[in-house]
Amino acid sequence: MKEFTPEYLESLRDIIHNQDTDRARRELAELHPADIAELYQELDLDEAEFLYKLLDEETAADVLMELDEDDRLKLLERMPTEEIAKQIEHLDTDDAVDVIQQLDEEDRDEILSHIDDVEQAGDIIDLLKYDEDTAGGLMGTEMIVVNENMSMPECIKEMRTQAEEIDEIYYVYVVDNDYKLKGIFPLQKMITHPSVSKIKHVMETDPVTVKADTPIDEVALDFEKYDLVAMPVVDSIGRLLGRITVDDVMDEVRESSERDYQLASGISSDVDADDSIFAQTKARIPWLLIGIASGILASVILGGFEEQLHAVTALALFIPIIGGTGGNVGVQASAIVVQGLANGSLEIGEFAKQLGKEILIGLLNASVLSAVILVYNLIMLPSNLAVTLSVAASLFTVVMFASILGSVVPLTLEKLKINPALATGPFIQISNDIIGLLIYVWVSGLCLKIFG
Repeated sequence: MKEFTPEYLESLRDIIHNQDTDRARRELAELHPADIAELYQELDLDEAEFLYKLLDEETAADVLMELDEDDRLKLLERMPTEEIAKQIEHLDTDDAVDVIQQLDEEDRDEILSHIDDVEQAGDIIDLLKYDEDTAGGLMGTEMIVVNENMSMPECIKEMRTQAEEIDEIYYVYVVDNDYKLKGIFPLQKMITHPSVSKIKHVMETDPVTVKADTPIDEVALDFEKYDLVAMPVVDSIGRLLGRITVDDVMDEVRESSERDYQLASGISSDVDADDSIFAQTKARIPWLLIGIASGILASVILGGFEEQLHAVTALALFIPIIGGTGGNVGVQASAIVVQGLANGSLEIGEFAKQLGKEILIGLLNASVLSAVILVYNLIMLPSNLAVTLSVAASLFTVVMFASILGSVVPLTLEKLKINPALATGPFIQISNDIIGLLIYVWVSGLCLKIFG
């Protein structure tokens, strides 16, 4: 990865300002497409556009795919549809779909009409029909396919012909006359079985496959489970549709992780550090407003128990402990559940089992934490048994509630087909703040009546 120093950037800007295309091309020739994409983040849009126009079509296409989606869209909006079409012709179909999906329908149709390769355009149109969050939306159609009845010489000839249009070869897929996937032909077999009569006698049968409508997170789990570099995509009757490569999966996993982290942090939409002040504020403010609303509600609740708190002021000292501990316990419990759902170690059918397990964990945590606060209060407030018992009993109850809530909410959201990442962070924290406070004032009031 090349490091772009302030001196280098200043020199490059001078080159751009002077419109020195020869020097600019020499500078770009020394950079990898990924480095050029990173360089664009250091330049304004006009400077980036100037450099982009100097790239050859193949390199320009590679740079286009390396760009952040927002940066890519800004660049695409300045390009004529004919130029975009030329870039797309150098991309694999799955990458081409990623680009076209960012544009409006009118621009999509115009771009597709300018693509000279009718077969590629047709493949792109077919792929656009799939949901982008499924295996179909992630797959490409560039792959080597041979018939199971081919002899070895026929197979090699066919592979050579198809390989001319493919940049990288992962597997050779074997189909029958109905284009149903029958197996995978390892390249090693060409060496070890050069005179085999038919490919079907040496192919590996029952390859790991995925249906076109399978969610991406399930696809990622299969890649990890079986240590795959590529996976064939089939339809409901087993016909080969395309293939997914590991780099595509990793890109989606990274983007999904970023989205989930932002959701868990209380950010309502996808934003980056270089987004505008307005965009970042718009993404952050919803949960902050909800937090304000919960704070107002908490103050109303406390107002209703003003007389009780005024009579026993020591109770107010423990409100931060009750609220903070409940929130932490809830976030911990939900994080474990969300992680389990994400990596496949926890199934939605195990709802009752997980809930029972979390109740036992909650009992253990609640016992330890309430015992600690009980001992502390016995030492610090030896003359106020009612407050000591109130705080300990409240903390026990709040921890139990938070443990159960932290498990139930993400499991319920998963069952309702809602992203369980929404259950973490502010959602759990706010719920625990309000209900934890209600528990505290109710339990403490009860204890004061009994022991006060």
